[in-house]
Amino acid sequence: MLLREDQWARIERLLPGRTGGGGRSGGNDRLFIEAVLWIARTGSPWRDLPVEFGYWNTVYTRFARWSERDSWQSIFSVLREESDFEEVYLDSTVVRAHQHAAGAAKKKESKLLAVLAGD
Repeated sequence: MLLREDQWARIERLLPGRTGGGGRSGGNDRLFIEAVLWIARTGSPWRDLPVEFGYWNTVYTRFARWSERDSWQSIFSVLREESDFEEVYLDSTVVRAHQHAAGAAKKKESKLLAVLAGD
């Protein structure tokens, strides 16, 4: 579990829900929040969501609906109230390089180096 009990208690009342009307309800809200946090934490594509969280497309569709309603804004504003940022980890998987920074040597440069070396 990524959410502690005290965190869950603070955001549970903020979750959008259906009151009456037809259709199926969203199911287990906590499992859904955990699935979204798993995606955010791992950076994995939605299709790689473990089956324990439910069918990936259902989770994604619900995530998209909540995003359209700005539901995540209120949830994360409550969760960030206690953030301390004592430790922040930066991993190279989140640092993007320009496509031309792949490291391949340019032909022009090698010719220029050959000319300079010959002088």
